[in-house]
Amino acid sequence: MVDVAVSQVTSVRWDLVDDVAMARTLGFDAVALWRPKVSDVGTAAAARLLAESGLRASSLQWVGGFTGGDGRSFAESVDDALEALAMAEVVGAPVLVVHGGCRAGHTRSHAQRLLTQALELLTPVAARADVTLAVKPMPPTDSGGCGFLADLADAVSFVERFDDPAVRLALDLWHFADDPTLPSLVTRLAPVTAVVHVADRCEPPVAGGDRLPPGQGTLPLEAVMAELVAAGYVGPVEFDPVGEMVEILGYDGVWRETRLVADAWGDRRAVDTVRLPRSAVRSGADHFRTAASGIRKSHASSHSGSAG
Repeated sequence: MVDVAVSQVTSVRWDLVDDVAMARTLGFDAVALWRPKVSDVGTAAAARLLAESGLRASSLQWVGGFTGGDGRSFAESVDDALEALAMAEVVGAPVLVVHGGCRAGHTRSHAQRLLTQALELLTPVAARADVTLAVKPMPPTDSGGCGFLADLADAVSFVERFDDPAVRLALDLWHFADDPTLPSLVTRLAPVTAVVHVADRCEPPVAGGDRLPPGQGTLPLEAVMAELVAAGYVGPVEFDPVGEMVEILGYDGVWRETRLVADAWGDRRAVDTVRLPRSAVRSGADHFRTAASGIRKSHASSHSGSAG
C-alpha cells in the first residue's frame, strides 16, 4: 500500500503541533509539510517533533518562481530552493515540490530553459540530501501564476528528457483526474511521479477554486489512483482539500473523514486491484455530506493555502 498523508495546507490555521497530534490520533504514518509551518517552529524542532511522534514527512512544499513571475530574481529563487532542500533533509522529507513559475513575459521555450537551468543547479544538492525534486504541472487557467507546464504529456516528456532520478513529477489529481489524455499516460506517469495530490471538484478548475474533500465532487479519484498503483506507482498520496467546504466541515472533520475515505480505498484495493467501479469512488461522499449537514460556517477563511 502507498503512504497516505494529509497536507498541512488543509488545516492552514493549525500549527505543526496540532497537525502532528491529529495525524497520530488518526493513525497516519506521514504528514505533508508546508514550509511556513516548519519555519514557525524551527526546522530542528520540527524534525524532533516528527521523530518523537513516530511520523514521517511525505513531502515539503514548495519552491519555484525561477522565471521571475513572483518578483524574485532567478538567483533568489535558486537560493530559496537551496534553503528548502536543507530543510527537507533535516525533517526527512523525501520530496520537495517545485512550481516552475509562470512564463512572466518569456517565450515558453525560454521559461523551460530557466526551469531546466534551475534544476541542473539543484539536482546535485538534492541527490546528496536524498531528496527528489517533484515538478508540478498545472493548466494556465488554474495555476495562479505558479507554472507554465500546462500539458500533462509535455510535463511527462520534460521529466523523461531530464533523465535524472532526482527530478520527478508531482501529479495533482484536482487538475488532471479528468484530463482526457491521462489514461493513455498512466504507464509513463507511474514511474516518473514522486507524489500524488488529491482533492475533488465539481466544476472545471480555476485559480483559487475550492479543492473539495474526496467524494464531494465528481472526479474519478479512486479509479485513477487504482490505475496508477496498478501501473507501479509507490509514492505518497497526499490529500489536500482547501476552501469553503473545509471551513464548513472544520479541520477535525476533514482529517477524520479523509482517514475514512483513504481506508476505504485501501480496503478495496486489497480485495480487488482491477479498475474500480464508479460507485466505489462516490462511497465517501455520504460521510462528508452528513458531517456538513446542518453545520453553519463558524468562521470565514482569512487565509489561503497554495492552490496547488
